[in-house]
Order: sequence, then structure tokens, then C-alpha cells
Amino acid sequence: MRVIIAGVPGAGKTSIMREVANKTNHEIVNYGSVMLQLALEKGLAKDRDEIRKLPIDIQKDLQREAARKIGEMDNIIVDTHLTIKTPSGYLPGLPVWVLNEIRPDLIVVVEAEPHEIMRRRKSDTSRRRDFETYDDIKEHLSANRYAAFACSVLTGAPVMILTNRDGMLEQAVQKFMEAFR
Repeated sequence: MRVIIAGVPGAGKTSIMREVANKTNHEIVNYGSVMLQLALEKGLAKDRDEIRKLPIDIQKDLQREAARKIGEMDNIIVDTHLTIKTPSGYLPGLPVWVLNEIRPDLIVVVEAEPHEIMRRRKSDTSRRRDFETYDDIKEHLSANRYAAFACSVLTGAPVMILTNRDGMLEQAVQKFMEAFR
């Protein structure tokens, strides 16, 4: 089974994946980490936050190359983003060339309330995130839903909306794991 799990930064997908890693035999692949490794090898960026500020054509080239590598793997959960907010606007994280390589069986969209996402981002000192207002985050959540269903239309993969509210991580993990039964 090939699963894509995606959400806006701060929605909690990485926290969910940490818990899922102990409960499944699927390999968890972070798409951004694969792209970063390629960018480091090419001297294009020093960290993941720099990638989304590269020229769009370079970002697309990194996406394509990462998709080819990930597409060769089996039994995977791909931790990624449906949309990436760039200075030029929203870049699709899963354009058709990525979907054609990965061939997902399920697309999971992790969501949380905008105020929860804002709080989580503020407390995460490991990343250099751009500031987004409550309304910006709401817009980004909507963009992700639209993108998820567009991906579903292109692949036939169902979409699961997974709510990850504060203090409810175990329930989100349990719902995610039910998709594998």
C-alpha cells in the first residue's frame, strides 16, 4: 500500500508519523527530506526552509527527481505537503508527475484548528517558518483540501480527512491506522 499523508506546517502530521512508525511495517518517507538531500548534493539549499524560496523551476526539478526515487519504493507512507506556500503563491506539492511516480492508494489530509496550528508553530524552534495569520492558515487549509480532492480525481485514491486536535493525538493515530485494516 502507498499512502500519502499531508498537512499544513503545524497540523501535526510528523507527530502522527512518529506514533505510526511503531505500529506499521510501512516505511515512512519524508518527501521534503528526499528533496533536501538532492538540494544539498547540488549545493542549492542548506535546509528545507530554503527550498521553498528557490526559483519555481528548480523546485519542480527537485520534486521530479524526488518523486522518481520515492516511486521506486514499495509499502510506504509519504509524509509531504499538498501545497507549498512560496513567494509566488501556492505550489502544488503533488503535481501530476509526482502522482504518476508515487501512485498513491490513499491520501490523508491532517488538519487542526488555525489557532492550534499558530500555537504549535510558535513553539517549534527547530524550523524557520514564515508568519501566517489566522486567515492565512485557514486559506492554506482550504487549499490543501482542494488539492487533495484534485489528486484523488487524478489517481482514484480516496481522501481521508484526519483531525489532529490538541490533546487528541492518539485518536488521530488510531483513525489513521484503521485505514490499514
